[in-house]
Amino acid sequence: MDADILSPMKEILFKVLSVVIFVCMSTCIKAAGSDIATGQITFYRSAFAMVPILGFLALRGQLRDAFRTKDITGHLARGFVGILSMSCGFYGLVHLPLPEAIAIGYAMPLLAVIFAAVFLRETVRLYRWSAVVIGLMGVLIITWPRLTLLRNGEFGSSEALGAVGVLLSATLGAIAMMLVRKLVKTERTHTIVLYFSLSASMFSLATLPFGWATMSWTSFLLLMVAGFCGGVAQILLTESYRHADMSTIAPFEYTSIVLGIVIGYFFFGDIPTETMLAGTAIVVSAGIFIIFREHQLGLERRGARKHVTPQG
Repeated sequence: MDADILSPMKEILFKVLSVVIFVCMSTCIKAAGSDIATGQITFYRSAFAMVPILGFLALRGQLRDAFRTKDITGHLARGFVGILSMSCGFYGLVHLPLPEAIAIGYAMPLLAVIFAAVFLRETVRLYRWSAVVIGLMGVLIITWPRLTLLRNGEFGSSEALGAVGVLLSATLGAIAMMLVRKLVKTERTHTIVLYFSLSASMFSLATLPFGWATMSWTSFLLLMVAGFCGGVAQILLTESYRHADMSTIAPFEYTSIVLGIVIGYFFFGDIPTETMLAGTAIVVSAGIFIIFREHQLGLERRGARKHVTPQG
């Protein structure tokens, strides 16, 4: 088989595997129980993720090099925002049906487009703005049944707060994406991955005085497996973007909703509602359109560079 065809197929396989393992991670966290503090969940997710990450870097001879950084402040800022995003997302995950938590999380790339335009002064044209607006309408359709925060004069249900948590997670995740885009200008990918796990573990450990639950061995093992899965999935995700265009790989992220619906139904008895399915279809369509548009613009920019007449 032609090498040019084989390479993208391999990267797509890595991407799909990373999605499957990330969903397995979410399943383990949800199964561990809703009585475990989110800081506690985040610590185990981050700490045990370092096991496969450190092993992978050691096998590639990159371990010592990975600790070298030119921007420790940037790593700490990315870690702090990332840990807040993870904590909010995990809170929503344990209080919402799995498919809904996954679908609402799709708001993150849509919000990232807005933040890039506002804060990074990136050019966003009408097509992408239209896709972002439509996508956020889809998110609103999914979350609206949960966003009844006032019921009988009392603050709302755990599911309503879970929906708010996932929305906050998506917002903070979009901010973290901007911080990563600044880091990649001076930092290597494996350095960013390693320092995120280290800083996330440190920040989440600081929540210990606020009360961590006494866990059963089952919950402990589930969180340990969740952390290990998170590390493996992060490695596969990084490798998937090594030789293939983002526009080729990114659409396969949406296979997670299919897995989420299947796992949610068989393991947790979650039955997707019509509004959830309709909203998800809108969000996924908007996301794929943005990816396609980015691919088109990338081709246009490369074509323009090829036809520029050399000066001098």
